[in-house]
Amino acid sequence: MNKYHFVFDNTEKNKKLKRIFLKKYKDYPPQLSNIIIVLGGDGFMLQTLKKYQKYSKSFYGINRGTFGFLMNKFITYDVNKCISNARSVSISPLEMKVLTKTNKINSAIAINEVSLLRQSRQTALLEILKGKKILIKKLICDGVLVSTPAGSTAYNLSVSGPILSLNSKKLAITPISPFRPRRWKGKVVPSSSVIRIRNLNIKKRSVSVVADNVEFRNIKNVKIKINNFIKFKLLYDKNNSLIKKIKLEQSRNK
Repeated sequence: MNKYHFVFDNTEKNKKLKRIFLKKYKDYPPQLSNIIIVLGGDGFMLQTLKKYQKYSKSFYGINRGTFGFLMNKFITYDVNKCISNARSVSISPLEMKVLTKTNKINSAIAINEVSLLRQSRQTALLEILKGKKILIKKLICDGVLVSTPAGSTAYNLSVSGPILSLNSKKLAITPISPFRPRRWKGKVVPSSSVIRIRNLNIKKRSVSVVADNVEFRNIKNVKIKINNFIKFKLLYDKNNSLIKKIKLEQSRNK
């Protein structure tokens, strides 16, 4: 028998559903459950995945937000039926290690992307390396992001980055409003890559870095790589899988 823990985004449209679900099903503590049911949008799902990461549970998202790319459509109150027909997908997040202007070291994980963004009116001046190889020596831009396949249809797509298949074992490095060199469109690299991005002008061109929704400001450099020791297990309706959603976005983008 499945044991559910319910997590509801605190929105007006969730109030009725919360009453119905908690009356219909027992809400187990997260550590005693085997599936965590998340009702909200993509942003809330990202927060919840990280919050409950330590329990190593499966997550089934029900969209109560706008687009809900990481979620399933709300069709029925019968959660048991939804779960019995669902298929599991396992994804690993990006891990970033950040060195700030004051030499403080911070770390965070990102399921969708790590984004570096200029903090002031002046553009950022960045150097990007893959391992020890320089990919681009001086990138003048508003920023740059590194995206996972799962996140490639989010912020990455909005700045004209490539859509990556979920099983591609690739990462996308995509510039945000590149000024010099104008023609640099980014790079698709193996998911085993270690990517280093360095701020070349810390004093005059301050830069922040964001892992999904966790931000650090005034950075010197950041190291980004996939953490294969962390696995998030997401459940999707068989006719609405994450793989199918990505393929649909790829066909729309052609």
